[in-house]
Amino acid sequence: MSWLFGLNRGSAPAGGGDAAPGAAGLSLPPAPGGGTGTGTVAGGGTGDRQPPKDKWSNFDPTGLERAAKAARELDASRHAKDALSLAQMQEQTLQLEQQTKLKEYEAAIEQLKNEQIRVQAEERRKTLSEETKQHQARAQYQDKLARQRYDEQMRQQQLANEENLRKQEESVQKQEAMRRATVEREMELRHKNEMLRVEAEARARAKAERENADIIREQIRLKAAEHRQTVLESLKTAGMLFGEGFRAFVTDWDKVTATVAGLTLLAVGVYSAKNATAVAGRYIEARLGKPSLVRETSRITVLEALKHPIKVGKRLTSKAQDALEGVVLSPQLEARVRDIAIATRNTKKNKSLYRNILMYGPPGTGKTLFAKKLAVHSGMDYAIMTGGDVAPMGREGVTAMHKLFDWANTSRRGLLLFVDEADAFLRKRATVPKQLIFLWISSLQEKISEDLRATLNAFLHRTGQHSNKFMLVLASNQPEQFDWAINDRIDEMVNFDLPQLEERERLVRMYFDRHVLKPATEGKQRLKLAQFDYGKKCSEIARLTEGMSGREISQLAVAWQAAAYASEDGVLTEAMIDARVADAVQQHKQKMEWLKTEGAEASKGTGRNPLLPFTKGTPV
Repeated sequence: MSWLFGLNRGSAPAGGGDAAPGAAGLSLPPAPGGGTGTGTVAGGGTGDRQPPKDKWSNFDPTGLERAAKAARELDASRHAKDALSLAQMQEQTLQLEQQTKLKEYEAAIEQLKNEQIRVQAEERRKTLSEETKQHQARAQYQDKLARQRYDEQMRQQQLANEENLRKQEESVQKQEAMRRATVEREMELRHKNEMLRVEAEARARAKAERENADIIREQIRLKAAEHRQTVLESLKTAGMLFGEGFRAFVTDWDKVTATVAGLTLLAVGVYSAKNATAVAGRYIEARLGKPSLVRETSRITVLEALKHPIKVGKRLTSKAQDALEGVVLSPQLEARVRDIAIATRNTKKNKSLYRNILMYGPPGTGKTLFAKKLAVHSGMDYAIMTGGDVAPMGREGVTAMHKLFDWANTSRRGLLLFVDEADAFLRKRATVPKQLIFLWISSLQEKISEDLRATLNAFLHRTGQHSNKFMLVLASNQPEQFDWAINDRIDEMVNFDLPQLEERERLVRMYFDRHVLKPATEGKQRLKLAQFDYGKKCSEIARLTEGMSGREISQLAVAWQAAAYASEDGVLTEAMIDARVADAVQQHKQKMEWLKTEGAEASKGTGRNPLLPFTKGTPV
């Protein structure tokens, strides 16, 4: 609506009306007496009119007139209300825009204030941080100076203490030297005085003896004469008494007869008692005692029953166990030894002849354990001997061997005689040339001694035929060293090989449960177990322990238990188990390297395979 008030007069209003001059800005007032006229001067045009002299001289009243006219026309128009509403809305819009700009300006000012506050806070924080660093550095420096002063004081004090100690030691050494010198002087003086006293006494005694020599000799002579007279009278009296008694005994024939009969009966009694005692001793030893060659037995002796009555009672009342309980073997070997156990049990029930068995294989594969289980399962007693105990007995070996089999034949339940390391004395009886003495120990055919040869012959004599009293079970790591006669007495050979992956996993689980898990869960021992996957760990250990025997796996489980006992809190962790497994695997590899080196040296020295046995032998 600015055109109503004379603004923007250069453009004609829509719909006609008075034409506005072409000049911009406010127009000059019209001439007096003129209407709308057209004689206005635009923008300082030319003419005789002078410029106005006051501030109202440039006011154009025509604008007001046009505004009034437009207002009247607008009021008469039908769109008057709409135009007024539009004008109000435009004015409100402008006010809102102004308010929005004002709010934006206030928000910008508030943001600037906040930014200023943040910058001030950041500066204050940096200042505090720097002050803290300065305080810390100052405190550290002061602490360092204090420690240096303390260290210096301690060093000075230590030097002073050492100096005092040195002075005290020197003083003590001086006092000790003075005391020692004093004691030595006193001892020297005392010794001199003692020597002078002894010398004086010796001189006085010698002088007295010289002066009383005649008297002393006379006393000695009188004592000797008196003693001689006493002895002669005693001999004379004893001779007279013995002579009279002997004369009376000889003249009395009844006494002579009784004496001869008594001496004869005494001799017979002594001889009979000696032989009876020997016979009774052998009988008691065979029935109740244990032979010297037997290291371990399940037979109950009188002495054991008196010492451990409860243990013996439990053993007598115990039931038969499974022959493979606690024994982990391969499926094929397990089926074979189970057949042997069933056959042995039925043999005992039917009182038939037992078969002799040879179990061979690497050490620690369960040969001894199965022999014990076989005896218990069959209801028999077992006795364990080792071949290394025979050779040191020398000439007593034959007697000990016969005592062993005599003792075995007295068993009422039947005896399983297990000979461990049987190749130690059951080796070939053939001799070897001197140039082959350097053979490897596993194939060495040494010339056995005569005593060991006699013991071997006694063993062959007692095992020449099958027996229903005892069962012979031999175990050896090197069966090729057996004498041919021993091989002829073996009815069945069983090879106990190293456990495979499945058997090793069963062994690891069994020994882990026995030595680690069971003690940890019972809570009776100082052993705890950390939380990890036990089954997965056992499977992993079984894969890592390839080539290890059952005994080595058992030792590994004992090593886990020992590691837990050695720890501070008694907790066995997975890392400790892995460390012990790594050590065991490394030790096993080292043993195998030693074995390979020894075998290579033996093969190189002999030019033959050391595992092949000699063909010579003396069969019986």
